[in-house]
Amino acid sequence: MAGVQSIERAFALLRALAVGSAGVTDLAERVDLPKSTVSRLLAALEAERVVAQDQSGGNYRLGPGLADLTGGFSSDSHLVSAARPHLMDLAELTNETAGVSLLDGLEMFYLDHVEAEHAVQVRDWTGERAPLHVVPSGLVILGSSSRAFIDACLNGPLEAFTPNSLTDPDALRLRIKEASQRGYVWVFEEFSPGINSVAAPIIDVDGLVRSALHVHGPAFRFPGERDRQRLGELVSDTARRLSDQLSGTRDLPLL
Repeated sequence: MAGVQSIERAFALLRALAVGSAGVTDLAERVDLPKSTVSRLLAALEAERVVAQDQSGGNYRLGPGLADLTGGFSSDSHLVSAARPHLMDLAELTNETAGVSLLDGLEMFYLDHVEAEHAVQVRDWTGERAPLHVVPSGLVILGSSSRAFIDACLNGPLEAFTPNSLTDPDALRLRIKEASQRGYVWVFEEFSPGINSVAAPIIDVDGLVRSALHVHGPAFRFPGERDRQRLGELVSDTARRLSDQLSGTRDLPLL
């Protein structure tokens, strides 16, 4: 039955987009369908606002039309769609890659990212995971977590991924406290050599912190001579606007 097959294929595309934006060629490979079929289905889904295209010829992402079916951005599956415009703003303002990640056990799962215009790019972490103690998104999650959850994360073996990785539980507790007080935290080449990053927490519709926004770039240029505090506050302000959007309140003005 052609109708049922089209529905199955459309849902396959939506599941593929749930882990991050992608172009027609990439999506065709993910769902194992011809590009012509994927293009036709995307056009139909875009007409219903279930998917959206970043720009003409650009990547596709989950669209706001999904909220009409669920009553708002209350599900984690809608975080990518809600965060995408904010990631684009951050990438433009910082001229570095901006991303969003979600708590998954004792790891962060990278959902989506937006790249800036640079000849030297960092790798795409979308679809991968990282331990909480070595990435800023994990540290800001811990900064809003219960003592029991922090203990569960820090009491076990803590792996060092680079010579800069902080693995001392007491030092990490101080850093987590700092993340909670400042609303953002920096990490310098602690998970991946040559990569610096800064992150801030996102408060979801239930008032919980289970996700984070981050900006990362090559250590030789990020942050460079730029003000670390101002960059951290920029990420924190953007995460706060996204949090307000997720909770259904009016967006805060840009600073």
